[in-house]
Amino acid sequence: MMSVDEQAFPLCRSADLQDGGLAVPFDVVYGGQTCRAFAIRYRGQVHAWLNRCAHVAMEMDWQPNRFFDDTGRWLLCSTHGAAYEPDSGACAGGPCRGGLVRIELSESDGIVRWHTAFNVKPIEF
Repeated sequence: MMSVDEQAFPLCRSADLQDGGLAVPFDVVYGGQTCRAFAIRYRGQVHAWLNRCAHVAMEMDWQPNRFFDDTGRWLLCSTHGAAYEPDSGACAGGPCRGGLVRIELSESDGIVRWHTAFNVKPIEF
């Protein structure tokens, strides 16, 4: 059950996320700042992370919407070479200071939805 401070927003179609494939980017407010986030699919499950390396707060994708290494096993920071577990966001190697910031997702009826929380809000246009 969602709290008063949480809502679910449609993000993309389930088919838009392929295992180890391109991410779907979206904007959130985190810590009072507008930040990029990204959704991926790994081992059949959807996950989303703030697009911010835990080493230095820089966006990670090495090409637009590309976060996975060539094997589809790790999320890589293009600047620092840090590797992260796609399902937990934990640092698996390289210069990390902690893990990635999770954005809550759910998937049902062919739609991936992201869930807001107190510190992560959708960008209103």
